[in-house]
Amino acid sequence: MSGWGLGWFGGGGAAKKDAPKNAILQLRGQLEMLNKREKHLQNQMDEQDGLARKYVSSNKTAAKAALRRKKQFEHSLDQTSAQIMTLEKEIYSIETANINKETLDAMKNAGQAMKHIHAGMTVDTVDNVMEDLREQHAIGEEINEAITSGVHTSGIDEDELDDELAELQQEKLDEDMLRTGNVPVNDTVGRLPQAPHTEVKGKTPARVEEEDDEEAELRKLQAEMAM
Repeated sequence: MSGWGLGWFGGGGAAKKDAPKNAILQLRGQLEMLNKREKHLQNQMDEQDGLARKYVSSNKTAAKAALRRKKQFEHSLDQTSAQIMTLEKEIYSIETANINKETLDAMKNAGQAMKHIHAGMTVDTVDNVMEDLREQHAIGEEINEAITSGVHTSGIDEDELDDELAELQQEKLDEDMLRTGNVPVNDTVGRLPQAPHTEVKGKTPARVEEEDDEEAELRKLQAEMAM
């Protein structure tokens, strides 16, 4: 068996790996030679055809001999063309087989990598890890509650927020009145706190109520003028 055969079937790993490449290189070299031969034979045929046409009337013997040589070249050309097609098919087959092999090797490597990644990893293992995480999160929450349990965190009083908001609205209204001289038309006007009906020294409750009505009318008039 030749050295190439030993390298393919029983040689080292490097020889096996390079065998497809070497075979393709050899086939391409032969294909290049056949392409040159094909071109040369075609030129020979054209030359003999030209001679036959040249002597077709003046020298039939020479014309016939030229046609005979043309037929011989044509036969060789057909054989060469067939060899070229065969080599091209072989090159394609080897390249396809080599691509398939490389693809399969890559998939095998991917499978080995997945096995390595999943080594020791099972569904039960994942469930245990997630359960441990949940337990640790729960412990963290308990620790946080224990740490902050001594801190006084009273709830937010909504009434207190409403009073503070009303004060801010009144301050904004006062600022607008000082800046423009008019009462801004907005929802704040309708929500102004009412003055308590208290008895003022020297005035009867009826008089105090009348003055409150007048004050309310004045504010209403200011609001209308500002529109």
